[in-house]
Amino acid sequence: MSDSVFREVDEELRNERMQRLWRRFGPYVIGVAVVIILAVAGNEAWKYYQKSSAARGADQFVAALDTIAAGDIAGGQTQLDAIAASGPGQYPVLAQFRSAALLASEGKSAEAVAAYDALMTSQKDQSLRELAAVFAAYQLVDAGDPLAVTQRVGDLQVEGHPLRNAAREAIGLTHYKAGNYVDARVLFDAIAADPLTSRDLGSRVSLYLSQLTAQGVGSIAEPASE
Repeated sequence: MSDSVFREVDEELRNERMQRLWRRFGPYVIGVAVVIILAVAGNEAWKYYQKSSAARGADQFVAALDTIAAGDIAGGQTQLDAIAASGPGQYPVLAQFRSAALLASEGKSAEAVAAYDALMTSQKDQSLRELAAVFAAYQLVDAGDPLAVTQRVGDLQVEGHPLRNAAREAIGLTHYKAGNYVDARVLFDAIAADPLTSRDLGSRVSLYLSQLTAQGVGSIAEPASE
């Protein structure tokens, strides 16, 4: 009886350690994703700057970001909504992504997922749809529903896809949250074995794998510790 209680307590402590890892690195993942969006749009924004309407859109977008940075979240959200509704060029798309990220940063996960899902269905550009899917997947990690995450990014895991490891990380973390430790290990091992895994992601995955090893969940090629 007492052994069973100790095992349950130990399991809870281990789960808490993994959750702390996600809380520590999750915001960086989301933050980096926002930077990626801005970087991808940078070249397009520069081209648009050559036209007066685009310059106006850029000014509006930067003004919204400045408003948010100053701490006026509601005001910045209103400005982003206005750009999304009638901004020129690609700025409505940028505004929608930034608006969703703003919801996520405020802990409004359900609203953020809905915003990303809307982008998934409304964008003609496949890369933007897939990017929105990855962001939605990361927001769903804490819900511990692997099916919901896999439905969004499962198809991105194919070799050669630029977002394959982001998809694997999101699905792996969700499996861990759900207690599917072997499934999580398989996905994290795949990321670790990928020669194109970024340094930052590799560092995170190394911590995930260390945590799983401490829980006795070895790689498929290795027997789990007794």
